Amino acid sequence: MGKSIKEVNDDLERSYNGKMSLDPSLSRSLVSFQSNKSRAAYRWYKFKEAFSAGLVELLLRRYGAQGPLLDPFAGSGTALFASSSLGLDAEGIELLPLGQAIVEARWIADGIDPDGVRALSRWAEGSPREASGEARPLDELRITKGAYPGETAKEMGRFLALAKGEDPNVFTLLRFALLCILETISFTRKDGQYLRWDHRSPRQRRGKAFDKGLIPSFGEAMRAKLREMVADMGADPSPSPTKPGKMTLHHGSCLEVLPRLPAASFGCVLTSPPYCNRYDYTRTYALELALLGVGDEELGRLRQAMLSCTVENRAKALLEINSGWKAALDAAEGQELLQAVLLRLDEQKKKGLLNNASIPRMVRGYFQEMSCVIFECARVLRGGGRLIMVNDNVRYAGTAISVDLVLSDVASRLGFEVEAILVLPVGKGNSSQQMGIHGRKPLRKCIYIWRKC
Repeated sequence: MGKSIKEVNDDLERSYNGKMSLDPSLSRSLVSFQSNKSRAAYRWYKFKEAFSAGLVELLLRRYGAQGPLLDPFAGSGTALFASSSLGLDAEGIELLPLGQAIVEARWIADGIDPDGVRALSRWAEGSPREASGEARPLDELRITKGAYPGETAKEMGRFLALAKGEDPNVFTLLRFALLCILETISFTRKDGQYLRWDHRSPRQRRGKAFDKGLIPSFGEAMRAKLREMVADMGADPSPSPTKPGKMTLHHGSCLEVLPRLPAASFGCVLTSPPYCNRYDYTRTYALELALLGVGDEELGRLRQAMLSCTVENRAKALLEINSGWKAALDAAEGQELLQAVLLRLDEQKKKGLLNNASIPRMVRGYFQEMSCVIFECARVLRGGGRLIMVNDNVRYAGTAISVDLVLSDVASRLGFEVEAILVLPVGKGNSSQQMGIHGRKPLRKCIYIWRKC
């Protein structure tokens, strides 16, 4: 009889005993979007999956990272903007049009001229009334129909028609301001794996009625957001002795883009990939994607191109994407703890103990794809360069998955030395459903520090 998951996990944890340490400086707010709420420009769009600019600054200074910096999962661009402010050139890769739009708007805002600020200020004090085109119905996805009160939807259509008459950069920032308030003025709230719908929406709902509270009018929310943006753009920046680094954003999946980047071309990788937690960003950010013109077919393609982190992801033909990834896939296949977990999940699936039969496929795909990402990061890093990663451990049907240990062990097989695994003082609780069955068992949230050998 082979070892149990706990025995394999304990053995692996002991092997990293000298590397794993509790770091009291890492609060949950610092390792999340929360600390960005008080930072000019970073606070404009609430990208809940982001880490904070303060965390990037802390880690880069602590480890003396050299540029250029790469973030393969750039999201809203926090790592790019924060490292650029420290003088490092930075490149990012982002698949979702939302992240691409946020980064573009931040770039435009950083270089906007006084006329542009004045135009935004006029909108902040009350939308101009000279129409340059007729309002048109909002673009919708099947999963976003009925997302706004009727008058709000009409106001949004009029706003976009009027904004089209502005300078292109001003229009981009006005549309970005609308992206920032969509959740606030809608019947929805982002809630982990999906959108929660308020009972006042015209959509049929199941289960307990949800009331998100006061839904502000379009004009009220838009004016508040534009005033915030104008105030941040008009604030005198703190004097910096460092010239900002150059930023570049590659559009697409990192599995497609990473193999095209030159070898040994980066001094540091700092990133936070999607967690293996079933969150489907194409659903939680569906309102924003619809506004950006993403249709239902494209949404489906984006969902499949994402790193496998949701049960709707099908297995990717990784060796067809890059035939050189055999070593990466072998590293995942040979990882004892991962294989023990997958065996357990497959057994639970056969017994009907999983709340979704696709969980084993998702977990298998996640670690295979992450192994390929780690392989490519080792290839593009210079010798001695660090890969710094923020990630969460997860649990399914009572089976805890030590993502930190599995990925660190895979990294050690693919050209990295595990320098440190920094553990947050406060762990992540499991869901209320899981807690009722399996009890309160906090999971580690960690930052991995791996150095290329």
